[in-house]
Amino acid sequence: MNRLMRELGVTSVVATLLAQRGFNEPSSAERHLHPKLAHLDDPFAIKNMDRAVERLIAALRDGERITVVGDYDVDGVTSTSLLVMILRRFGASPRYFVPRRLDEGYGLSEAALERALVDGKPDLFIALDCGTNSVAEVASLTSLGIDVLIIDHHQSKDETPADAILINPHISGQSDEAWGDSCTVGLVFKFVHGLVKRMRELGDPVAKDIKLRDYLDLVALGTVADLVPLRDENRIFTRFGLQRLGQTERPGLLALMQVAGLELEQPLATTDIAFRLGPRINASGRLADAAVPVNLLLSEEYGESLEIARELDSRNRERQTIERAIVEEARKQALEQGDAAGLVVHGANWHPGVVGIVAGKLAKEFYRPCMALGGEGDLAKGSGRSVAGIDLQAALHFCDHLLMEWGGHPMAVGVTLEASHVPELRKAFAHAVSSVVPELLEPDLAIAAWLDANQLHGDVVASLEELQPYGQAHPTPVIGLRGVRLTESPMIFAESHARFRFKSDGGDAFSAVAWNFAKRLPPTGRDIELAVKLGWNRWQGRCEPQAEVLDWR
Repeated sequence: MNRLMRELGVTSVVATLLAQRGFNEPSSAERHLHPKLAHLDDPFAIKNMDRAVERLIAALRDGERITVVGDYDVDGVTSTSLLVMILRRFGASPRYFVPRRLDEGYGLSEAALERALVDGKPDLFIALDCGTNSVAEVASLTSLGIDVLIIDHHQSKDETPADAILINPHISGQSDEAWGDSCTVGLVFKFVHGLVKRMRELGDPVAKDIKLRDYLDLVALGTVADLVPLRDENRIFTRFGLQRLGQTERPGLLALMQVAGLELEQPLATTDIAFRLGPRINASGRLADAAVPVNLLLSEEYGESLEIARELDSRNRERQTIERAIVEEARKQALEQGDAAGLVVHGANWHPGVVGIVAGKLAKEFYRPCMALGGEGDLAKGSGRSVAGIDLQAALHFCDHLLMEWGGHPMAVGVTLEASHVPELRKAFAHAVSSVVPELLEPDLAIAAWLDANQLHGDVVASLEELQPYGQAHPTPVIGLRGVRLTESPMIFAESHARFRFKSDGGDAFSAVAWNFAKRLPPTGRDIELAVKLGWNRWQGRCEPQAEVLDWR
């Protein structure tokens, strides 16, 4: 740790955190603290990238018809938007489609393909953020003489399409590479990088004018929203993507940030994507048509963009209202399942578009994997969310005989089954989770570093900024503060939350916010310890250090 402090010039807190996260050597720590775009690996290191790029170049050269289909979440929306933007730069006019969750289901379903081909078959069909498990659907496309290219990061349940060009590090055995944990928009960026690189070699003037870093705003959106680890290339994408997002000139993003209440003159953080921008993009796909946010990102006119952004904002408020009602019902069902290792909640009238959020809330509250299922006729369709240490996919392999369709990641999956099989799934899933992890996990609050309150200054908060951006696998550190004394009673706001200020001899005065602590307020006039996340409170042009209280004793 002393070596990191000496050679990198960082504070003891930052050095401690770097060492905890595996960056013990100054060289690796320096690369983590100060990533560069030059650190991105050659895109052609990815298996099948050369074949994919050559096939697309042939399509562009010969003026072939191209259809792009992407998933309906933020990763799929940004992937589709990015690729369509680049194809248009090269003079192509691709058709693009996003499956309608409610009537076409997930990915390359029969219904989605039928709509995608209604105006005629393309020469090249590109599937983004879906397709890895669509063996029959891809076979159907290739039987029509259509070439299929798949760029995806989902894991395979069994076999993969035989007649497609597949770019997926999890399938090619490359998941340990610097780009192995990329979500689809990251892989699409690598694909576009490869395309531009090869086209420049061929002397193409358009390729020479394309500045790839201008598209990193889209990559950051998808990367943060899809909860992939923010390490290696994902960290590079996010670091530079957030900078680009703050400087974006895209009418669609400017309009979306306006309705989300983001101040463009302030630095953007991953939380702005996770809690402001991402939910609004996702809302349309959950409740209506995910092509709407693609249209927003592709729009070149601010007035049109603002109208679409307001529609997405309205959809998001509608989603929140629906979600609150379902969470209340789902929590009652979860409590009835007692100590079951895995929870399955189901409502025939629950909206399938919001059950993923419900599953996530219950998984966090009860600290165990949860499947939340809505109704669609005789079917139950929904999503599962897990907790750290439990691979949801591994558990679902035990339940495969009950499921009609399923797929996803270790932390998040989508499933479809006959509604009559839900009681069996409830038992099978609880047993499956027990088989994966025999004992129930207990949530803990790990303190990354301890400080005496008199050591707490604004420069400590500033030094922690060096570790940004925070996210999956690189969380905001929890700091323990000793010797904190409140000089006045906390102020309750919005009925549930509290604000207060604290100061100790030698330390700076700090404001603190404690969410949902109205019934468990810390005392005044005596020393306590706080577990906090440190950051900045930026509001109306002002900026001051703030502690977000997670617990006290």
